[in-house]
Amino acid sequence: MADKTGKAFDMQIFLRLMSFAKRYKLNFFIATISTILLAVVALLNPYILKKTVDLYIVDKDTQGLINSVLLMLGILLVEVLLRFTFIYFANWVGQHIIRDIRAKTFRHILQFRMSYFDTNSVGKLVTRVVSDIETIAAFFSSGVFTIVSDVLQMFAVVILMFILDWRLALIAIAVLPILLYATKVFQVAIKATFQEVRNQVANLNGFVQERVTGMKIVQLFNRENIEYKNFKDINNKHKEAYIKTIWYFSIFFPIAEILSSIGIGLIVWFGSKQIIGGSVPGPGTVMAFVQMAQMLFRPLRQIADKFNQLQMGIVSGERVFKVLDTDSSITKNGTITAGDLEGNISFKDVRFSYIKDEEVLKGISFEVKSGQTIAIVGATGAGKSTIINLINRFYEIDSGVISVDGTSIDQYKLQSLRDQVAVVLQDVFLFSDSILNNITLKDDRITLQEVEKAAKQIGIHEFILTLPGGYNYNVKERGAMLSSGQRQLIAFLRAYVSKPSILILDEATSSVDTHAEQMIQYATETITKDRTSIVIAHRLATIKQADKIIVMDKGLIVEEGTHQELLEKEKGYYKNLYDKQFSLDVAS
Repeated sequence: MADKTGKAFDMQIFLRLMSFAKRYKLNFFIATISTILLAVVALLNPYILKKTVDLYIVDKDTQGLINSVLLMLGILLVEVLLRFTFIYFANWVGQHIIRDIRAKTFRHILQFRMSYFDTNSVGKLVTRVVSDIETIAAFFSSGVFTIVSDVLQMFAVVILMFILDWRLALIAIAVLPILLYATKVFQVAIKATFQEVRNQVANLNGFVQERVTGMKIVQLFNRENIEYKNFKDINNKHKEAYIKTIWYFSIFFPIAEILSSIGIGLIVWFGSKQIIGGSVPGPGTVMAFVQMAQMLFRPLRQIADKFNQLQMGIVSGERVFKVLDTDSSITKNGTITAGDLEGNISFKDVRFSYIKDEEVLKGISFEVKSGQTIAIVGATGAGKSTIINLINRFYEIDSGVISVDGTSIDQYKLQSLRDQVAVVLQDVFLFSDSILNNITLKDDRITLQEVEKAAKQIGIHEFILTLPGGYNYNVKERGAMLSSGQRQLIAFLRAYVSKPSILILDEATSSVDTHAEQMIQYATETITKDRTSIVIAHRLATIKQADKIIVMDKGLIVEEGTHQELLEKEKGYYKNLYDKQFSLDVAS
């Protein structure tokens, strides 16, 4: 990778970015041609200036002077038109390319396993999808095309210089080796600083995103001053990274300016001596060389700046491609479409670990028959929620077989499998949108009438109508405008309208008030009726009617049976849990 090799320019990343321009060949071609024509047209003015001074001003030819001025004005208008074409089409190509890259990156992220998000900062991913990709736009608009245009102009200027006067041409380019060397050193140095800047931007975004999301915890534990201090430290590192780039700029540009001025001064000095000695036809040649020297040195100074845009685009492209090259997607070799499943679930000797060699499930086996409601209970960390993640194939199992209706779940097409499984989590996530859109998730197949009917069936229609705007009420980010119980009810309705074959409820009645719990209990009974359901609960009183209860401890199934059967086991694990919870409820 470029940041490890220390190279000022990574051709592999460059070519990969350029490959995205293939879809826009015509506009890319127009932008490229306009840059070439700009380089050619720009040369006409110095040449006409030479002729104007030597032929018309020296000889006091007024009409010839007027014609030359009109000609230069016409060339200026052509140059303006070409520059407009260049700017418009270069930026058009850049914006379309970053749209494609951003869409490709986001689509790739959508396919990642949950394990990727377990170990990667959301803020850093946001930086990749937003600001890093935005920097790639400058790679095309201010980087590639501008550099091509400037290099062509410099090349054409040098050729014209040698055609007009080889001695002045040699003087003009005498300072170029020093300027080129300074540019090369600058490019290598600035590469590392840009990499550091992008890293610090990602760190800053990640920190702010996490603290804003967890603001309640920050304030509850009086962490404001501590987090502010931490933010100042990260913000200062961000500033220092940028100042380092400013330091290199502040050294390079004065050096480039001095060298350019020396070159122009030498042209004037030597050219004047040649005019006095009669070796140069007239002052127009010297004036043309002064203008051409500016055309030669100015792009070279700007190339360093534009190369920075190119360099930042390369760095950002490298970081974005690192996400695109991450192979963290669930294997999708399934060929069977999961239609209306009966809902028979089977776990056979399933082993799983989030971290290698640290098993969370240690060879568990159980079966759920179609239409049954089973409950899974156990202490925190026993592996209950992991079972949910595995049924949905959020993670791949280490060994064993999980099957639905007698078919291993990895044989089903992933999307069709997840269409048949609905989950209500303890921590309900709602988008900043209307209640209706949070229920349907903008699925056009689900109508408002169907949502209202389902809401009436599970007993929450009246509650929704009490909200301002009813089903169009905006719940804001993460459903902040609703209580935890209300968010839970919306999640129940979201699961119900998807008409799943398998329903999973994960701690769905925890942390809610008594009234909400009663509504949730009614909703639970409604949506689990005649549907294969798995209920994970800490509150054992809510699962008495389950067809089977599975008791887990440290990744193993330690007991199975109905509520009554498990209570009859003296010194049983479930009985111990129930007695403790019952005594606490009585005490409270």
